[in-house]
Amino acid sequence: MRTIDHVIAGGPAGGGGGGGRTSDIWDPNTGQVQASVTLGTSADLDRAVAAAQAAQPGWAATNPQRRARVMFRFKELVEANMDALAHLLSSEHGKVIADSRGDIQRGLEVIEFACGIPHVLKGEYTQGAGPGIDVYSMRQPLGIGAGITPFNFPAMIPMWMFGVAIACGNAFILKPSERDPSVPVRLAELMREAGAPEGILQVVHGDKEMVDAILDHPAISAVSFVGSSDIAHYVYRRGVYAGKRVQAMGGAKNHGIVMPDADLDQVVADLSGAAFGSAGERCMALPVVVPVGERTADALREKLIPAIEGLRVGVSTDADAHYGPVVNAAHRERVEKWIQTGVDEGAELVVDGRGFQLQGHENGFFIGPSLFDRVTPDMSAYKEEIFGPVLQIVRAPDFETALRLPSEHQYGNGVAIFTRNGHAAREFAARVNVGMVGINVPIPVPVAYHTFGGWKRSAFGDINQHGTEGVRFWTKTKTVTQRWPDGSALPRGSEDGGPSRIQDAFVIPTMG
Repeated sequence: MRTIDHVIAGGPAGGGGGGGRTSDIWDPNTGQVQASVTLGTSADLDRAVAAAQAAQPGWAATNPQRRARVMFRFKELVEANMDALAHLLSSEHGKVIADSRGDIQRGLEVIEFACGIPHVLKGEYTQGAGPGIDVYSMRQPLGIGAGITPFNFPAMIPMWMFGVAIACGNAFILKPSERDPSVPVRLAELMREAGAPEGILQVVHGDKEMVDAILDHPAISAVSFVGSSDIAHYVYRRGVYAGKRVQAMGGAKNHGIVMPDADLDQVVADLSGAAFGSAGERCMALPVVVPVGERTADALREKLIPAIEGLRVGVSTDADAHYGPVVNAAHRERVEKWIQTGVDEGAELVVDGRGFQLQGHENGFFIGPSLFDRVTPDMSAYKEEIFGPVLQIVRAPDFETALRLPSEHQYGNGVAIFTRNGHAAREFAARVNVGMVGINVPIPVPVAYHTFGGWKRSAFGDINQHGTEGVRFWTKTKTVTQRWPDGSALPRGSEDGGPSRIQDAFVIPTMG
């Protein structure tokens, strides 16, 4: 059985270390252990930090154009290895191959943004801010950054973090989820192959011991995290206490508001993917639908039932499957407990996905799709994130009630409204207390040159991920105010009548 180890510059083959502790990596399709991963210690992190400290000053001194060339080459290598990466991702996560390819592609879109780093790193300049005084600013790297990433997007979220951080001139240490670590390791290998110096992107594995070591390490300047809200809050508080810059993205309970004039056939098609794709293991999934008015609710329910019952649950390699298994047995048990909680609290379980077994894969971690109706805001199954293939209908009598539901919920990651009414959509987008809004778009994840981030308990810290916000997070601004005394601006020619120094200044240096 293979063992996944750290990727630490200058270490022994495979990284080494770990103090002998390992964690199992499961194949969610079969329910069998397929590999193990080394769980690292603070000593392993110290080795990674030392390698990063050795490499980062030279990388920061490399001009942005050359750093961008490395990002271009990395993008090409990931694209060339897309099929192998997607199959590797699916084998550990369980999502179908199409979703795995999408996971990788969305990460690559941020890498594409990072390829334009020479432009976005340009500072501001004011000539003549005072008599003979000019003022300009520059963005400089922080030094060493770290990312702590979840199991549900093992390619996209690491690339969201390290793509921008490395392009800005930082070294980066990645701690991926121990549940599916192989793709992050492979990405680090491809970054090295693309030309990044050894030590610029390293991978360490571990559990809470490694997380705490990252948060406490004095040489790590910034930490980006994605995971559950309770842990995100912990990471934020501990990291900030240690003097770090921290962005910590938490959980979600995204709502889809369905107005009476919405195209219900399109809504059902959108919900089938947004609620059940990747087995619902997405922080931008749409697990709550809010039809406005009883007539809308009844019509939507009537259309949803056959659509949900027609979803195909299959192994990751089944090209016809709508979604595959969840990541492990413990998560399957957790989701099924939330379904039972909904029943116990009085919600109507219209479609029950518990007890689903796939013929020939009876030990796999599969859950069928579930649908609840008449869920109310006081139910804990509504208040908390289920993170599985479960859709809840919360009926609202009018627009104002529908608007209040996501606005007053503890999470504020994403929300969508389905309508043909431009005024209703505009009013909703302006007033809803949520960070990302979709108008007839079920999963409103912004494109890479905009930024990703929720509100309330969905995010801790005031700077979002990727886009120009990502550049702000991974750099610090230095502002220079300069004045040149009279007489120094126009140097005299050399005494032998040769070219003057000001003429020398116009010699164009070799770039790149």
